[in-house]
Amino acid sequence: MGEKLTAGLSETRVITVDRDRTIGFMGEDCRVYSTPSLVQDIEQTCRDLIFERTPDGDDSVGFTVSVTHMAPTLLGMEVSITATVAETDGRKVVFDVVATDPLDTICKGRHERFVVNVDKTKERLLAKAAKVSGS
Repeated sequence: MGEKLTAGLSETRVITVDRDRTIGFMGEDCRVYSTPSLVQDIEQTCRDLIFERTPDGDDSVGFTVSVTHMAPTLLGMEVSITATVAETDGRKVVFDVVATDPLDTICKGRHERFVVNVDKTKERLLAKAAKVSGS
């Protein structure tokens, strides 16, 4: 794993809440940033921070997400997601995450990812697929 991946390292990504990131079940006037979309955007921010600092052939997978989505963000608003490396332990990377819109802190939490070798992961997945298909 790259030596540049250390505690305190952070990345902020700005997301505009588009229609695909909102809930629709309460009607058009109540479209707000959905929790699943927020979690996806947090995961992508953390993944990108790791990916930029790992050797070719490595990537990461998420395995723990614990967030509190505290405030709504309206369709069209911008959200800043900041992911900060809290700790590393071998290939495990733990992030503290905070998301804000122009008015509120909308989310705080923690996300953990594991750095993996893509080729080895592919081998394991193909072996599992072969077991499932009975081959």
